[in-house]
Amino acid sequence: MLPSAESLEGKPVPQVTFKARPGDEWRDITSDELFKGKTVVVFALPGAYTPTCSSAHLPRYNELAPVLRENGVDDIVCITVNDPFVVNEWQRSQEADNITMIPDGNGDFSEGMGLLVDKRELGFGKRSWRYSMLVKDGIVDKIFIEPDKEGDPLEVSDADTMLRHINPEARPREPVVMFSKPGCPYCARAKAVLKAKGITYTDISQDQKINTSVLRAVSGEMTWPQVFIGGTRIGGAEAVEAHFAPPAGGGAADSAATA
Repeated sequence: MLPSAESLEGKPVPQVTFKARPGDEWRDITSDELFKGKTVVVFALPGAYTPTCSSAHLPRYNELAPVLRENGVDDIVCITVNDPFVVNEWQRSQEADNITMIPDGNGDFSEGMGLLVDKRELGFGKRSWRYSMLVKDGIVDKIFIEPDKEGDPLEVSDADTMLRHINPEARPREPVVMFSKPGCPYCARAKAVLKAKGITYTDISQDQKINTSVLRAVSGEMTWPQVFIGGTRIGGAEAVEAHFAPPAGGGAADSAATA
C-alpha cells in the first residue's frame, strides 16, 4: 500500500548515498549534497527509456526547468531505480541537460520514501512509484503521488502541476524550434538572440534531412533560419531580433537569407 502525501510532508528525505557517474566518472552523492540548504524539485519514475517517462515526464520537466528556477527552485532532480550507465545514456538521448539525473540503483532512497514497489509482473523487479515533491532544506514540503491503479498514471506528478503549486501565476514559455542551415550567418544571429535571452530551443539543421522543400512545406518560406514559438512562425534573424526587442525599439523587416 502506498503512503499518503500527508504522512510524508514535513518529514526529512531519506539519508542515502547514491552511486553515480556525473561526467562519466564514479562519484558518491549524498542526500545532503542534493538537498541541504536548497529548494529542490524531485520527480521519481519507474525507469529510464520506459514510454511515459521518456515521452512526457522527463521531457516536460526539462522544458520547464528554466521557469521553475525563475520561481525559486535551485535544482530539478530525477530519481530512477536504474544503474548510472543507463541513466547517463538516457539523459543524453533525451538531451535533458536541465535535469540532475540520480540513479537509485539499489532502490535505497525509494524504499526510504516508502515508494519502492514490486514490478516483477513486468519483469522490472523493484522500481520507484511515480511521484514528485518539493523539498526545502531536506524536508518534504509538498509531494504529489500518482494514484494506485492499473497502468502507469501520470496525473499529478507532472511538471505543470508542480509549477502551478510553486506559483499559480507562472506562465511556461512556449516551445521554440529553429530550422537552420550550417554556416548560415543569419542563423548564427538568431541563435545568439535566443541564447542571450536564455531561451531553450530545438535546432533542426539542414544536414538532418531538412532541405529547402521541407522548410517551404512547413513555413511557407525558403529563407534560413525559420524560428517557431508555440506553433507561430516568427521568421528569420531580423524578425527574431525584433520579436525580443524592447517595445520602444520598434520592429524590423525579416531577413532575406536565401539558400
